[in-house]
Amino acid sequence: MIPILSVVGRSNAGKTTLIVKMIAELVRRGYRVATIKHNRHGFEIDHEGKDSWRHKQAGARITVIASPHQVAVVEDIEKDYDIAELVNRYIRNVDLVLSEGFKKNPHPKIEVNRSEMKQDLLSTKEDNLLAIASDSPLEAGVPSFDINDTVGLVDLIEGQLLR
Repeated sequence: MIPILSVVGRSNAGKTTLIVKMIAELVRRGYRVATIKHNRHGFEIDHEGKDSWRHKQAGARITVIASPHQVAVVEDIEKDYDIAELVNRYIRNVDLVLSEGFKKNPHPKIEVNRSEMKQDLLSTKEDNLLAIASDSPLEAGVPSFDINDTVGLVDLIEGQLLR
């Protein structure tokens, strides 16, 4: 089973920036990483008038767009899949999955928090909180890292999830 780590936090806390830095450090160390970004508001990958859009409009339930370097799948679904369902359905040949945007889930989490936001943490140790990444030390019964300490966070991920 591929380990899953969820990066959670409030809007504009810096989740995406942290994930991008962690991906770079994990790849530098030789790991293959997949990401899942959840967007409650939906998104468009298939644009009106394009061939794949026309296929979907004609009734195709799944459309695969392939090139020599990338593949994208556009699939109509009946429900909002949880992280594990998405991993089981779509992700192969990686060492770690990083997810963003699934605030409540059972997987290990790193929560991003900024003091300027003056907001409480979303997660607790009981919610499988592995660590906090913040611009000021926070006490929650788990390690608290400086938000820019990517190496320290990846060391923790290696020790807890990848070894």
